[in-house]
Amino acid sequence: MGRLLALSLAQAGHPVRIVDAGKPDGSGAAAWVAAAMLAPLAESAITEPSVVAMGQYALTRWPQLIKGLTRPVYFQRNGTLIVWHRQDAPEAQRFSGLLAQTGRALPELPKPRGLDGQALAELEPALAQRFHQGLYLPEEGQLDNRQLLAALIDSLAAHGISIEWNTALTLEQAQDIQADQGGWVLDCRGLGARADWQAPQALRGVRGEVVRLHAPDVTLQRPTRLLHPRYPIYIAPKEDHVFVIGATEIESDDMSPASVRSTLELLSAAYAVHPGFGEGRILELCAHCRPTLPDNLPAVHEVAPRVLQVNGLYRHGFMISPAMLDAVLEWMQQGSTELAAQLQLRFTTLAATPA
Repeated sequence: MGRLLALSLAQAGHPVRIVDAGKPDGSGAAAWVAAAMLAPLAESAITEPSVVAMGQYALTRWPQLIKGLTRPVYFQRNGTLIVWHRQDAPEAQRFSGLLAQTGRALPELPKPRGLDGQALAELEPALAQRFHQGLYLPEEGQLDNRQLLAALIDSLAAHGISIEWNTALTLEQAQDIQADQGGWVLDCRGLGARADWQAPQALRGVRGEVVRLHAPDVTLQRPTRLLHPRYPIYIAPKEDHVFVIGATEIESDDMSPASVRSTLELLSAAYAVHPGFGEGRILELCAHCRPTLPDNLPAVHEVAPRVLQVNGLYRHGFMISPAMLDAVLEWMQQGSTELAAQLQLRFTTLAATPA
């Protein structure tokens, strides 16, 4: 979120200073661990229509943002595939009901398409032997988060902007700099901003664990989700047969390595989707905590003149960040929260009622 804002402002000709408590390779950040799926309809089963609307908005903005970068970033919109084993048909019915509910709230969304065995085999041949029905959610996509993070740094460098790594500032310290130099303060620290968020909007961490695999025998062409009452997973294919597999959500601020239980569950579920994962090679086991507000929804707050806190992106960071980017830029450049209101993004300012 911070890099997107910084680059957009630099491209508009503004001087920018970036201070980041993390490391240059990004490995200490939740954005580094993420699968970066852009699947608003699929996510609608667990989130609010406002997040779905932001995700749908972002699907058309991502290609525009990526086009302006100095290096290519893997991005595709081949849709999302939902599959389930026969014994889990009730879970599929429940999921389909949630999608129908979203469709009524947001009728402009693409409609899910039911797949029989033949249609599934045509769409994703790699799964034809194990699954005989599914759902296809058109137009959804994904990108390579690590390529994007690196491309944003390169693009910032092309504008003469470097990042002050391993440097943590409190909000008060940032405001002291603002008092001396003017300008805006944009606080995009995620859980690093926890001390500055007060109840009832306190930040918390929601832990997630993912496995990154290299599986040359697997040829999935789009993000695939397995519905299961205990072990639901997503599989996000990247370039060169690299796959990110995850699903765990643990109410914890624990930043320790991935647990044996979660790893076994993720790998077992992945193998149940495609036997080729059995011969894959584990590249990484990753764990991190997502910055989350009590209602699991994002928010932007102007806590002092020209001081914005942007936070609470939860598990939807890459999916909704372009929408939040444009809403923040609209306020900074035009003093308007029209887009935030349109997308039902909670956006409070000192000069306006909440959007």
